[in-house]
Amino acid sequence: MFRLPPRAALGATFRALLAAAGAATFALAAGPAGAQGFPERPVTLVIPFPAGGSTDLVGRLVAERMSAELGQPVVVENKGGAGGNLGAAQVAKANPDGYTILMGTVATHALNPALYKKIPYDAEKSFAPISLLVVVPNVLVVNPDFPAKTVPELVELLKKNPDKYSYASSGNGTPLHLSGELFKSLAGVQMQHIPYQGAGPALNDVLANQVPIMFDNLPSSAGHIKSGKLRALGVTTAKRAPSFPDIPAIAETIPGYETYTWNALFAPAGTPPEVVAKLNAAANKSLADPKVQARLADFSATVVGSTPEELGAHVKAELAKWAPIVKASGAQVD
Repeated sequence: MFRLPPRAALGATFRALLAAAGAATFALAAGPAGAQGFPERPVTLVIPFPAGGSTDLVGRLVAERMSAELGQPVVVENKGGAGGNLGAAQVAKANPDGYTILMGTVATHALNPALYKKIPYDAEKSFAPISLLVVVPNVLVVNPDFPAKTVPELVELLKKNPDKYSYASSGNGTPLHLSGELFKSLAGVQMQHIPYQGAGPALNDVLANQVPIMFDNLPSSAGHIKSGKLRALGVTTAKRAPSFPDIPAIAETIPGYETYTWNALFAPAGTPPEVVAKLNAAANKSLADPKVQARLADFSATVVGSTPEELGAHVKAELAKWAPIVKASGAQVD
């Protein structure tokens, strides 16, 4: 039988409950107050790839404008390695106060969970989504000295010389690697894959003609394409990129071919909603800046700007989309 405690004990219990309730009320009041003052010091934006690639370019552009919106510097920290896993894990384990955020990509939040046997974070549970920033085309480029000048010529050359030529990518299992593997599969050709620790180092070797072919993010190759230091054979999106209308889509030669990447901001899971809202507002205002839009348009990045909930739904959909593609490619990283 359930018995009430003695009156004295009941009074002590009641006083304890009142004290606990008061402490909880104070904590709830302190939380939003702290969030209202956010940010009171610089915010670190971790970019999980080396400097020079598309993610780095987009990240620095947005970080500069967000600094003005937030009234505090947004400091970029490049943390490359393991296809973006190192930088993503750093943010996942950071204090959830909004002062450490991540520039996530299709690699960190859609491909890596399918590619790696072990991953140091959960793409959904370890993060608080902030905003989907942009969707970016990839592009197939070659050194100007390379004999093939079009996608059909490249396919013919590779079929005549299986495994003679190699292509560079930003690393095993990255979107650029899978762009190459999908190309090989659909075109029925063979190339050797040479992975690098990021798109920047890979691009440098293609410019130096150490490796003749590369699948790159369009933003990081755009300037070299315009200057003639690289020859673009095709974009990886289903349709041509608006900023380079003369570059054919690879799908015009190889039906069904399509890959792309995207950039989005994430905070550690448990970050207060008020802080996430402030970061979301700053990011989306940055994307609305005409100067930022013009710069992003230069390399055909499609500006999105989303709510945290929309980004969360996007990650879920991308995980479902890419898992079977990665499995079919046979790519896996230990």
